[in-house]
Amino acid sequence: MPIITLPDGSLKTYNSNVTPLNIAEDISNSLKKSAVIAKVNGEYWDLSKEISQDSKVSILKKGDSETIDILRHDCAHILAEAVLEIFPETQVTIGPVIENGFYYDFYRTTPFTTEDLTIIEKRMHEIVNRNETISRKVLSRNDALKFYKAKDEPFKVELISDIPKDQELTFYNQGDFTDLCRGPHLRSTQDTGHAFKLMSVAGAYWRGDSNKPMLQRIYGTAWINEKDLTKYLTMLEEAEKRDHRKLGKAQQLFHIQEEATGSIFWHPSGWTIYQEIEAYIRRRLNKADYHEVKTPQLIDRKLWESSGHWEKFREHMFTSETDEKQTLALKPMNCPGHIQIFKQGLKSFRDLPLRLSEFGACHRNEPSGALHGIMRVRAFTQDDAHIFCTEEQINNESVSFCELLTSIYNDFGFENITIKFSDRPDVRAGDDKTWDQAEKALMDASDVAGLDVVMNPGEGAFYGPKLEFVLRDAIGRDWQCGTLQVDFVLPERLKAEYIATDGSKKRPVMLHRAILGSMERWFGILIEQYAGKWPLWLAPNQIVICTITQDADKYSDDIKMKAEKLGLRVSVDKRNEKIGYKIREHSENKVPILFIIGNKEIEKKEVSVRRLGSKDQNNIDLTAALAKFKGEALPPDLARMNKNI
Repeated sequence: MPIITLPDGSLKTYNSNVTPLNIAEDISNSLKKSAVIAKVNGEYWDLSKEISQDSKVSILKKGDSETIDILRHDCAHILAEAVLEIFPETQVTIGPVIENGFYYDFYRTTPFTTEDLTIIEKRMHEIVNRNETISRKVLSRNDALKFYKAKDEPFKVELISDIPKDQELTFYNQGDFTDLCRGPHLRSTQDTGHAFKLMSVAGAYWRGDSNKPMLQRIYGTAWINEKDLTKYLTMLEEAEKRDHRKLGKAQQLFHIQEEATGSIFWHPSGWTIYQEIEAYIRRRLNKADYHEVKTPQLIDRKLWESSGHWEKFREHMFTSETDEKQTLALKPMNCPGHIQIFKQGLKSFRDLPLRLSEFGACHRNEPSGALHGIMRVRAFTQDDAHIFCTEEQINNESVSFCELLTSIYNDFGFENITIKFSDRPDVRAGDDKTWDQAEKALMDASDVAGLDVVMNPGEGAFYGPKLEFVLRDAIGRDWQCGTLQVDFVLPERLKAEYIATDGSKKRPVMLHRAILGSMERWFGILIEQYAGKWPLWLAPNQIVICTITQDADKYSDDIKMKAEKLGLRVSVDKRNEKIGYKIREHSENKVPILFIIGNKEIEKKEVSVRRLGSKDQNNIDLTAALAKFKGEALPPDLARMNKNI
């Protein structure tokens, strides 16, 4: 006799097992008709799956945002059904949900073409219109193996063989298509709707193993409604325009080449921006009482073994052998090095908190397939810092850090920030008691800081829980950048200690924190955030002086000299080209400010100013113009300082 608790708190009692669809019907006929999935004790259930015990149940309807991942999973099945109908010789493997969509992996000797995707997508729409009922069934292991062997599906046979013998084998059927799947699914293909699109096809090794067959992976996206689909596709179009690789090349900021895979060649303009970002962060950290340090690139494996990184990260570490058979590793992170600095000399409670920062050059042997422009590289620089403090200081340090981080993000134009609380992963250092202590400390600090956190289970660092700060950019994409981690493990493993108030030796707490994450990835995010239109303080070429005639050459040189004395970055375009051509070219290169100089400007000691994105030109006195743009070109922190003077 299960007792069902509904979302409004009301109760329904049943004499026998009951399905969510039965419950929906008891509530109203309209709910029965619109119901597509249920949530039972926090888990998603098929409407036809029986409930045998007391449960909390909510019924979800078509169009509910919560159904999005289930809808996407349905789309993966519909994709597989469509492929098998059109190309029956194809073998199916797996089709999971991913961010913003789904994919399905197929084995087929003939590659899918772009034209094939169009045909497959059309068939998917037809399957939706068929309104095929999606039903769940359980098969024995022998029956399941027999089913897939008869269909000549060796990949499914392998999957079933690897599933633990005590695990129930569930299958979902729609039309003539049956798939091994845990579910749940919506009631019918029609419930999926038509707000989906196939995006691309790519190669993928079976189970990610390069020694196994190469499969063809078809990617798709799916949404609750056409409006959301259109919005997403529009965002992708905008993202394409903002691609940091294209804009980086167009603006001659950097390049990457095969001889240095995963490393960046910075060009003058790109390095100018990089240095401006670094100088800004350095000023903010200096003001917040951080002490900048520098630690070695190559460190003996013994230290990495002691810290636990050798066991955890060995496969991602670059190593070198000396003539003395010493194994050195290029550091993948900075934390063990900072502990070595902390350990030099006797520290007391009076020295805490001690904040050590570093623009630390790190290297990680990322798989070549995972590399992406400057967003994912092998050689990168972390804006890293570690705060050594007492347990009592965790809250204050966390609050101060969050305030600093928010201010920095705002200075770069990011105001929409999500904070994820990532707790203990399956593979971790330290015992459960230590993790209990660290997680409580970080959650308490989050509460004191007034942070609204979203739980992110199992995604903590291997030595401690962390907060992850996720930024939303100008076109609605999310970027995980900053982190704050509470660590009781590394100070213990590497024997860091200080003298407490009672004269005893204690381990400090170590707060790992980063704001940008890595300088390279942050740079790429900024390119796409600004679409290459750099704020004046970051623009590598802040002003271009465009001459109309040769008579303006000397005056332009004088302007350049005066501007550079004020700290502005200026160049002069004296080419024998029409002024319209010059303006158009520099506008396409997204130069923020143009000074147009002709005889009129020379005579009156003025400049004609044209801003990026505007067709207006205004004549301004030279001295006033330079003073104005000197002020506008100040980095945000210096601008605030000037304002307060």
